[in-house]
Amino acid sequence: MSKILELREKRAKAWDAAKAFLDAKRGADGMLSEEDTAAYDKMEQDVMNLGKEIERLERQAAIDAELSKATSTPLTGKPGAKMGKDEKTGRASDEYKGSFWNAMRAKAPSAAVYNALQVGTDSEGGYLVPDEFEHTLVEALDEENVFRTLAKIINTSSGDRKIPVVATKGEASWIDEEGLYQEDDDAFTQVSIGAYKLGTMIKVSEELLNDSAFDLESYISREFARRIGAREEDSFFNGDGTGKPLGILATNGGAEIGVTAASATAITADEVIDLFYSLKSPYRKKAVWVLNDATIKAIRKLKDNNNQYLWQPSLVAGTPDTILGRPVVTSAYMPTAAAGAKTIAFGDFSYYWIADRQGRSFKRLNELYAANGQVGFLGSQRVDGKLVLPEAIKVLQQKVGTSGS
Repeated sequence: MSKILELREKRAKAWDAAKAFLDAKRGADGMLSEEDTAAYDKMEQDVMNLGKEIERLERQAAIDAELSKATSTPLTGKPGAKMGKDEKTGRASDEYKGSFWNAMRAKAPSAAVYNALQVGTDSEGGYLVPDEFEHTLVEALDEENVFRTLAKIINTSSGDRKIPVVATKGEASWIDEEGLYQEDDDAFTQVSIGAYKLGTMIKVSEELLNDSAFDLESYISREFARRIGAREEDSFFNGDGTGKPLGILATNGGAEIGVTAASATAITADEVIDLFYSLKSPYRKKAVWVLNDATIKAIRKLKDNNNQYLWQPSLVAGTPDTILGRPVVTSAYMPTAAAGAKTIAFGDFSYYWIADRQGRSFKRLNELYAANGQVGFLGSQRVDGKLVLPEAIKVLQQKVGTSGS
């Protein structure tokens, strides 16, 4: 942890130096010379690299903390006695977990293995992952998919989930003595969340599969998380709702436009501040900024009316950087500045609901790649996502046109 704090302090000093250089070298027109621009870009890149190293070390520390947890409970009772009152059953049982991985490794699992797996057979011939392994997958998805750390996640067993939403609220009114009460009811609507299938195939050589030292569980977990997490996050931002979730940047059903920039490729400090205040104050309490690295790079140079830089680096481990006092999250799936692009999202992302349906499923393919000495694994899940209250998130959209002014 001391290394992380050291890097945070180093990044803060590097950022102070970059700001001082920028202020000193700006001309009367607010621009830098070509030589000074190159020097500043180098300083800013150092700040970004330090930030990425801090994030890497924090992820590493989280993984180390997880792996250092005890994997078993010491024997304190009499030999032969059951350990604890709450014996795990179904997909949470040790028997199911062991049988699941035996089935994944073995070409022809025994009858006992098949019997144990019956509790987790899905409708498409695969096996639902054991409860503990599914928990590992969800944690891995969180690392790959920043959207899941911000949104509200629900679990559904089957069918659509209807979410009641208050479309318009009633109001009170002044009433004369012995006058009639005015009828002004709340108006309700529903948001429906279904389930779209998302899957991937992983191929493993038979040599690796038969090697007891090969950690099949970790490999599939990591690969599944990387592939599914990337595709999910792209859809949660940019999905059109056809065969995939409806993203927050969708024209219909997505977040509301809070500010339209005057430029197709640039963003001003006033526009960022306007976006901040375009969001109703109750939502600002839990709001975060979401944008990509290129946009962050542009905003780092912006100042407010008090001559303070909008972007502020965090000095506390585990605490994100801020813009106007609210946390900043970066995602590669937010668009870069271009005509008509929605480059910044600001709001309370807990109003975006992600519905995970049933469990995640795996199926082993024994024969399809046998000629190549490989075994295939199909991994799939059913998921949907939708912004249930569009006013909870506001976006900045670049000017529609080719002009940069």
